[in-house]
Amino acid sequence: MEPKKNPKSDVSRNSSIYFAVGLALMLAITYMSINYKTYDKSDIALESLNLDDELEEEVPITEQIVTPPPPPPPPPAAPEVIEVVEDEEEVEETVIESTETEMEAEIVEVEEIEVEEVEEDIEVPFSVIENVPVFPGCEKKKGNAAKKKCMSEKVAKFVNKKFNTELASDLGLPAGRKRIFVSFKIDKSGNIVGVGARGPHPGLEREAKRVISLLPKMKPGKQRGKAVIVPYSLPIVFQVQD
Repeated sequence: MEPKKNPKSDVSRNSSIYFAVGLALMLAITYMSINYKTYDKSDIALESLNLDDELEEEVPITEQIVTPPPPPPPPPAAPEVIEVVEDEEEVEETVIESTETEMEAEIVEVEEIEVEEVEEDIEVPFSVIENVPVFPGCEKKKGNAAKKKCMSEKVAKFVNKKFNTELASDLGLPAGRKRIFVSFKIDKSGNIVGVGARGPHPGLEREAKRVISLLPKMKPGKQRGKAVIVPYSLPIVFQVQD
């Protein structure tokens, strides 16, 4: 009679599982052995840090100075003894008289008070004045613009005629264009006042003032029907030859 084998005791039944588990264990051991690192003990320096040395700090002992409180203020002075004196002097009462006039009093007539008007010296620029000053010979011009143009032409012609152009060479000025800025005012009577000049040489300034002072008397300019002062300015330009 043949003995029967227990199927659970068959070793070859789970051989594939055992093989896979063994292979996985071998791979894990191989991976760990490859990545395993070792260090030399001589390269590692271990130092101990003593924190107690740094925490021990000497704290200076300071003395607290107690400031004494200020002395109390002195007591108030005792009030002086006030003596009560009887008022025996008689005071004269001031009687205020009435300023009202009686019916029978005569009323003095007051003469008329004349108020003198003080005329102010008003200056109105030549460019905006209502009635421009009239240069002799420009009376027949109609309109403010025509009279302005006529005056400018007359003043320029007068300066060119009277100005001594040879003075520049006598003063030793270099050749070239010379410019003198001249300003003056036409007062409320038509006279030339306040002449000023600014140029490259004092001699030219004196000559410009002399010529402008020779301008004839004009009809004064008016603003709102009243004569006013009119400032005027012009440049004098001439050429100095070599």
